[in-house]
Amino acid sequence: MIQKRQLMELRIENLSKTYPNGVRALDSVSLTIPRGMFGLLGPNGAGKSTLMRTLATLQEADSGTAHLGEIDVLQQKEEIRKRLGYLPQDFGVYPRISAVDMLDHLAMLKGITKGSERKELVGAMLKRCNLWDVRKKALTSYSGGMRQRFGIAQALIGNPQLLIVDEPTAGLDPGERNRFYNLLAEVGENIVVILSTHIVEDVMELCTRMAIINKGTVRYEGAPDAAVAELEGKIWQRSILKSEEEAYNARFKVISNKLVAGRPRIHVLSDERPEEGFLPAQAGLEDVFFWKIDGGR
Repeated sequence: MIQKRQLMELRIENLSKTYPNGVRALDSVSLTIPRGMFGLLGPNGAGKSTLMRTLATLQEADSGTAHLGEIDVLQQKEEIRKRLGYLPQDFGVYPRISAVDMLDHLAMLKGITKGSERKELVGAMLKRCNLWDVRKKALTSYSGGMRQRFGIAQALIGNPQLLIVDEPTAGLDPGERNRFYNLLAEVGENIVVILSTHIVEDVMELCTRMAIINKGTVRYEGAPDAAVAELEGKIWQRSILKSEEEAYNARFKVISNKLVAGRPRIHVLSDERPEEGFLPAQAGLEDVFFWKIDGGR
């Protein structure tokens, strides 16, 4: 029982990576990721993909450690690959192969050599991912949503203990996105799932814990609702003119700025009303995101 519980926790300690061009993609990243859905937020170039590719054994770290239970992720690559499911943001497929044949091939590579066992496993996975009716069609004929469902099916072949998904809903319509996340949430009840996304609402709704990364460093680690609670009563909003943006940025701690009905609406972080004209705003994870990537000041 102790071993099973250990395998459900991923421990990352002081992981660092600098590319030959001098970009420090990871700077002493340390995270403890328990069983369940774990959200990974960060702007483009924050280091999220580098972290996930390193955990997926696709590239080397310069220093640091990562363990899934007692398995050394960085040194025992073959062992971790047996327990890993990975869905990158972009993945290719063979042009004419069908979903059922591709999953059968992947199951063979995962070590499932008995044909009847593979057939049962592949069939169950196709049904679980709502692909049974199109199982014999070429993968290149699939829609974006179908391709992503196939992506999660291939990632789940072999019952992984660690599942890594990178921006999995890019290009999906709201209905497909909801179905995809329902499947991930179900899977995440029993294994470690790392979900990298730029959609902060998805992390709030799906993930019990999360991390925000920027410029290769961890800016926040904890529960999403706890992060939002830090800002309760401290977020103020106001619609301004575009010509006023520079002045407001200079005078106040503006943490976000979005166009609403053609005018900028700013969110300001302040313990009290900044000035007349500001209204209290409900704090959200998006406010936390912009606050933390700017250093949490």
